[in-house]
Amino acid sequence: MVRALTSVFVRYTQRFVPDPFLFVAVLTGLVIILDFIFVEGTTWNSLVSTWFTGVWGGGIFTFSLQMILILVTGYTLAEAPLIRRFLTWLAEKPKTQVQAAILVYLIGAIASILNWGLGLVIGTLLAKQVAKRLQNVHFGFLVAAAYMGFITWASGFSSSIALVNTQKDPVVNIIYSVTHQTVPLSQTIFQPYNWVPVLAILIVIPILLRFISPSETTELDPVALEDPEPDAVPTRKTFATRLENAWVINVLFAVVGLYEFLFVLHGTINLSSVIMLFTVIGMLLHWTPIRFIRAFNHAARASGPLILQYPLYGGLMALMTFSPGHHPSLATQLATAMVHGSNQATLPFMNFVASMVITLFVPSGGGHWTVQGPIAIQAATQFTHSAAYLGKVSMSVAFGEQVANMVQPFWVLPLLAIARLSIRDVMGYCVMALIAGIVVFGAALLLIPVV
Repeated sequence: MVRALTSVFVRYTQRFVPDPFLFVAVLTGLVIILDFIFVEGTTWNSLVSTWFTGVWGGGIFTFSLQMILILVTGYTLAEAPLIRRFLTWLAEKPKTQVQAAILVYLIGAIASILNWGLGLVIGTLLAKQVAKRLQNVHFGFLVAAAYMGFITWASGFSSSIALVNTQKDPVVNIIYSVTHQTVPLSQTIFQPYNWVPVLAILIVIPILLRFISPSETTELDPVALEDPEPDAVPTRKTFATRLENAWVINVLFAVVGLYEFLFVLHGTINLSSVIMLFTVIGMLLHWTPIRFIRAFNHAARASGPLILQYPLYGGLMALMTFSPGHHPSLATQLATAMVHGSNQATLPFMNFVASMVITLFVPSGGGHWTVQGPIAIQAATQFTHSAAYLGKVSMSVAFGEQVANMVQPFWVLPLLAIARLSIRDVMGYCVMALIAGIVVFGAALLLIPVV
């Protein structure tokens, strides 16, 4: 029955899901129509001006660069020789398609907990290595399993929402702007309501993969399975080639970066420090500057779709928060309607549901939080100003983000670029992960209290 349901999702996504670029275009048109219907005072000129500001301004470029660098530094780290040898060794272990799918999922999920950029790509890189060794596999299914690992990212150490909660910055930290207090990671990602469902989803989805594994196989694109070109060995040693291979440069950068993190930032985890850490660790693992540069350049190619679509989602986010004459925006009306009538126990779950809907329009964790966060925190402060409870409310939004990403095509773009696949090759299987995530994370919010 599960396999039959999956086949239905696969069949209909292949027929009706457009290219992700067209997906955001359709969503933009839909939000424009909804603005005219529900947002009082909407005019065509004001909408165009708002969209233009969202695409070309409003701080989207700074945030976009941070997100792209997290992806690229994570990808660069995954391409380090030590990690690639580890992936090659792992790829020899599975003997069947189901075993391979479970393996790439678990590696992607565990890596996503450490860093979402690393987790987003490492499963797909492993899927490529597995596909080279196993015959008669459905490559789209393996890549879909790798992407399912992304369902843990907002519960991990690079969670945008959890990280901004730790900063004394009223511009980005909504909790601090409302209550003048920060929420440490001990009261968000280290709470049982977070790590219990993470452990559960690490068990549930492998079981699910066994039942939804397709019987048919796909013809593999040889180009998609190619590894990056090996480093060319210089035939003539010059000052330039010696400098390019001077490992001491990488070590110096790493020492300075780690000193900054440990003694200046005092171990503070935020977007910038995560980027810096994965950069210097990547430099150490690649050892010489030229190897790191080549790996970084190769990783940057996967960020092309994000560069293209991030500004468009900035415009979409601006349309969602468009509020002429201080009238409630579409996002405000949606978030408010979803939490209306909630009590202290049910508010996190209702924010979780609202978050899944809003994620379809604003797929970035940090950008999403700026849309839904103010309503969520204002609603929470009606019950208590406890930092632990406010942390749970914020994480409920993060849960909705990571679960809904299973059917939001934005973040699967880098994987498709690496695997040379279409969104229609993977999305049907990811719908099943969406259903599992709703059950597991939703139940955790309702049943597990703040410690």
